[in-house]
Amino acid sequence: MFCSRARTSLVGEASRPRPISLWIEPLAAALIGVAVLAPAGVAEAAQTPVGLGTDAAYSVIGGVSVSNTGASTLSGDLGLSPGNASSITGFPPGIVAGATNAANGPALQAQTDLTTAYNTAAGEGPTTAVAADLAGQTLTPGIYNSASSLGLSGALTLNGAGNPNSLFVFQAGSTLTTGSASSVNLINGAQACNVYWQVGSSATLGTGSTFRGNILAMQSITVTTGVSVIGRALARNGSVTLDTDTFTAPACTTPTGTTTTTPKGTSGTANASAKTASPTGTGTAATGTPGATGTGTPSGTTGTGTLPFTGMNPLLPIVGGSLVGFGLLLMGMSNARRRRSSTVTTT
Repeated sequence: MFCSRARTSLVGEASRPRPISLWIEPLAAALIGVAVLAPAGVAEAAQTPVGLGTDAAYSVIGGVSVSNTGASTLSGDLGLSPGNASSITGFPPGIVAGATNAANGPALQAQTDLTTAYNTAAGEGPTTAVAADLAGQTLTPGIYNSASSLGLSGALTLNGAGNPNSLFVFQAGSTLTTGSASSVNLINGAQACNVYWQVGSSATLGTGSTFRGNILAMQSITVTTGVSVIGRALARNGSVTLDTDTFTAPACTTPTGTTTTTPKGTSGTANASAKTASPTGTGTAATGTPGATGTGTPSGTTGTGTLPFTGMNPLLPIVGGSLVGFGLLLMGMSNARRRRSSTVTTT
């Protein structure tokens, strides 16, 4: 009497093709990995727009004082907080087309909004390290960082790559200094309204230079003689010093074809500027921002055009979920096949 134990097998098992269970499971794992990681990578690439809040109406904001020499002109408002009205000097001969707010509610709100904008710009990422001198470079949209200072001894070109929403944020750990006759130039849809200079201490703009973008400085801003600024000089805790300079509020064209402008008015009134839509849209649009105590009513028709990129394709979660489900199904099939192939018979 004897007992024999034999494993069931197929004739020619040694030459049988590779079992499906050996490649189904790796394939399933790979599909799950793609489904989980792909949407996350797209989301991380998105950048946060820097909102200015009420600061969009201002050309200059100071914390301690604002002083001017010569015939400087500001197309927007002038603000000072917590400093008082006596710390604003040189207007006239300087001209403020908008309202002047000092140590009042609107000025305090402007400083609050400036703090929010500064912190947003400082927290943008991922960042690209840049040399201390930006002259001679052509940069595409992104977040550019220098752990210490930033300078500009010549011309810097910002290429918007055809996207009017393209965002440029420059983070300077300490100072920002531009040389005489230096310039910031914009091409291919880049707009000054979407350029931000977050400065860890103070900024100085060189004589006769042309500067584009919004300066958000922790301390002071000095704008030397004959500078043209298409943007804003916003200082949190220090002073702003001007000398025969010109500030122009940057118009910002949206993908819908409308143009947004900062109104010029005085306290208690609001005047809106109407702009004709660009070729990408139809109709006109007008905006109105109230002064210190007045009201403004927008009018116009809505333009049409292409919606901006939001940073996340809405189909990605659906595709990712489907790939996860398919991968789990393949893994289940693999386990079932493995159990069947391990059957042992006893005779």
